[in-house]
Amino acid sequence: MGIESPKLPMATRPRKTRVAFICVHNSCRSQIAEALCGHLAGGVIDAYSAGTEIRPHIDRDAVRLMRHMYDIDMEKTQCPKLMTDIPTVDIAVRMGCDVRCPFLPCEHSEDWGIDDPAGKSDEEFIKIIRQIEKRIMDLKERLDQ
Repeated sequence: MGIESPKLPMATRPRKTRVAFICVHNSCRSQIAEALCGHLAGGVIDAYSAGTEIRPHIDRDAVRLMRHMYDIDMEKTQCPKLMTDIPTVDIAVRMGCDVRCPFLPCEHSEDWGIDDPAGKSDEEFIKIIRQIEKRIMDLKERLDQ
């Protein structure tokens, strides 16, 4: 999928690029992306996640697998948030909620089209987490150019 880079490469920005990972409930994919982005690209990206509705907690399987795979405890560092709870961002990444995916004003947006792993097997969850990791590394690389 050909995706154009934001208007300013990170090297010329006066601050880190602010990226929001958004979906409807902000309980699984977007939370995983926020955690992984902070872990893998935190030196260059300020990561946020948000939704138009929120669940009372982050998906338990996501929390468990992220702790196991990356030693990240999302329950200590994150919580479900509405889009009004995050600052203005440079880039909005829609995780893949089709026509229901929320819109967030920004300089650049993209849709990653990632399936929701909630309620699926650990193997499927891990596959989705790895897809998100790959996309984050690609985003970081594009911003570094």
